[in-house]
Amino acid sequence: MNGNGGAKALELLRSLPRVSLANLRPSPGSKKREKRRGRGRYGGRKCGRGHKGERQRGNRPRLGFEGGQTPFYLAIPKYGFNEGHSLRRQYQPLSLRRLQYLIDLGRVDPTQPIDLTQLTNARGVTVQPLKRDYGVQLVEEGADIFSAKVNIEVQRASELAIAAIEKNGGVITTSFYDPRSLEILCKPVVFFLRGQPIPKRMLPPEDLVRYYTDARNRGYLADPSKVAEARLELAKKYGYVLPDITKDELFKMLSARKDPRQIFFGLAPGWIVNMADKKVLKPTDERLLKYYSS
Repeated sequence: MNGNGGAKALELLRSLPRVSLANLRPSPGSKKREKRRGRGRYGGRKCGRGHKGERQRGNRPRLGFEGGQTPFYLAIPKYGFNEGHSLRRQYQPLSLRRLQYLIDLGRVDPTQPIDLTQLTNARGVTVQPLKRDYGVQLVEEGADIFSAKVNIEVQRASELAIAAIEKNGGVITTSFYDPRSLEILCKPVVFFLRGQPIPKRMLPPEDLVRYYTDARNRGYLADPSKVAEARLELAKKYGYVLPDITKDELFKMLSARKDPRQIFFGLAPGWIVNMADKKVLKPTDERLLKYYSS
């Protein structure tokens, strides 16, 4: 557009009124006048509803009614395919590709232990304990591009995802959180503002004990010596050299683990976090110390 045309366009815009609700109109021809059924020249016999019956009189049956015969939902027998569906535990998927993306953006710090608090604060995953979410499941999507060295704690993980973490010299742990502990872990600031002591994390239910005591799943209740053997077996299976984390400069971070009753890294059960004064209050009574001890 040359200068003369631009000047004319600006003059036209200045002459036009400002757009407001008072001068908004639909485009010409976009609206058609609706026919008034049963009035005058538009026909007044059946009004477009046809002859007799439920359709003309507007008295249609309820949804699922099949004219009197036995309906589908009563004719088909019940099976237990969905038995206990309202009690099934759900785990939100977190791919290695997504985790690497969060690390590259700087939302997740790989030099610190990563748990559900860091993942939810980074908007990497959304966990809703009130909707039967019990944490995060680490899946292997993006295992070929994952290159970070991390110490991560999740609730479930696939075998290939575990191999991808340990191939880079990282550490992964699967641990269980009860709904109350999970809600505190996902929203720590809301809990700290209440001024309540940090509760003890509950142990897993009976049907999950086998999973979290298995070294192949890197369970937090597994024997550390068996976990070391499982790491070597997995490295042989996928054909990579397992790095020695004891000689790593980040060994202190990589070896950090929570107590089975602990919710936060660095904060023990029974402590109170005072957000106003930025202080941590620890119990001194012997009975409280005995109760909160693991």
